[in-house]
Amino acid sequence: MLTHLSIQNFTLVDKLDLELHEGMTALTGETGAGKSIMLDALGLALGDRGDGEKVREGSAKAEITATFDVSKTPDAKAWLKELDIDSDNECILRRVITSEGRSRGYINGQPATMSQLRELGDMLIDIHSQHEHQSLLRKDTHRLLLDAYGGHIALAEQTQEAFGRWKALRAKLDQLLQASEEIANRQQLLQFQVEELDLIDLKSGELKELEQQQKQLANAESHLLTCQQVMELCSGDEQGLETQIHHALTQLNKIDIDHAAIKEAVELLTSAEIQIQEASHAVSHFVDATGVDPAKLEEIEQRLSDIYQCARKHRVHPTELIELHEKLQEELDNLASIEKLAELETQEIQLRDTFFALAQDLTKAREQSSAKLSKAVNAQLKKLSMANARFAVTLHDQHEQPSSHGLESVEFLISTNPGSEPKSLAKIASGGELSRISLAIVVVAAKTSRIPTLVFDEVDVGIGGATADVVGALLRTLGKRGQVICVTHLGQVAAKAHHHLQVEKQLGKKQVSSRLRILEGEEKILEIARMIGGELTDQSLAHAKEMLERSEVLN
Repeated sequence: MLTHLSIQNFTLVDKLDLELHEGMTALTGETGAGKSIMLDALGLALGDRGDGEKVREGSAKAEITATFDVSKTPDAKAWLKELDIDSDNECILRRVITSEGRSRGYINGQPATMSQLRELGDMLIDIHSQHEHQSLLRKDTHRLLLDAYGGHIALAEQTQEAFGRWKALRAKLDQLLQASEEIANRQQLLQFQVEELDLIDLKSGELKELEQQQKQLANAESHLLTCQQVMELCSGDEQGLETQIHHALTQLNKIDIDHAAIKEAVELLTSAEIQIQEASHAVSHFVDATGVDPAKLEEIEQRLSDIYQCARKHRVHPTELIELHEKLQEELDNLASIEKLAELETQEIQLRDTFFALAQDLTKAREQSSAKLSKAVNAQLKKLSMANARFAVTLHDQHEQPSSHGLESVEFLISTNPGSEPKSLAKIASGGELSRISLAIVVVAAKTSRIPTLVFDEVDVGIGGATADVVGALLRTLGKRGQVICVTHLGQVAAKAHHHLQVEKQLGKKQVSSRLRILEGEEKILEIARMIGGELTDQSLAHAKEMLERSEVLN
């Protein structure tokens, strides 16, 4: 339920912080005082369209914050948890509108779209009024109210799930059937390509290894010849480097002089002789390890040729053949489902039969509930001075075009004149009549309603006397089951409220403003007396006090 409403710089309101409670709350005030401001602000918090003209003159922005207790609203809690913006049992909706017309919305401090505010708002509060938040004009509301009243919401949800499964498989089956010829051709091509790549069977890293082996084997003869020449150069009999250096060392050792330069030259030549010997041994080792294998070379070159030719055929780099092989195999596996068309067709028929069986059960349940709901609402309408009105719940057959909601659409119809056929609520009912019709429906459906807060704006338009007492009693009864907020101009209705708020217009030096006051005791008597007779007299005050005392008995 709505527990707190904060309004800042909105139309005539400078700043307002209001605590709200369970039960029925009456909102009263003289004409033009701004009774609708609270509901307009609440509507903005719930995602209504806003503009810069709503910002109080001289202010940069307007801000509205509505706080709800969602501990008894499982649908809203589940919705918040799904979006990961839940905050225990409290939910805070915030809306900011700048004077330039820019608007931002928040849910529990997280940015939210207007559609998200509206979707969540529909679970938290239902505003019955003559403006755009009137849910009673939507056929979806008619269906939900009927299913809730009849206790077949679970059956409706099962029907919706069955429809979704059926349609999902039907769509998949249609897609396969429409593309069956193309799929068969594609499957044949893929089969050929995959088998070709299966024969190549290229392994990871194999191409690089083959290229290295091919290069090594192809150059083996020239490499061996070069190595033989190097070995001859290093250790040849007369002209080899090793022989020449050894001869140089012999000559230097014949010099009988103890000189540093000669010693250094001997050391360097000795080191060079050793390194040349080691280099010769290393080259000799390579020669021993390297062989010429024409057959192996031919085998490797043929393998490389097959790989390169396959890559050219598929217009990819040879290194991409493995990835292409996997991709084509995966596509082929997916296309294999075409072979299961018969199996899918059987499943589709089973899902269709399941949906129609549930939908037919739902139709029977709705037929029974619609008659009971029509009778109950018509009984309430008589109490609300609409004895000539005839309310009817109509089920429009949709067997040819079933939907997730079943085999029919649900619509509430009304006739306000004797002898005329019931027609759409939007076309027949006036604003005041619509409010009373809404009240009658809500009273009947209240026991099964999931929405904790009901708001009625001017629900008593065009009525008075005993009917006004009935409306007030009905609203008070609804308040016992949850929370009811009612904007009213009738003392008979306000007297039935558990809580009373008065809107007053204040004239300042530069601006007009509205303020909201909680009335208790004598203040409450004075306000109801004003609503009854305009002028305060002993008679109107006594009458107001009597009305309040009678209301207390209703508890």
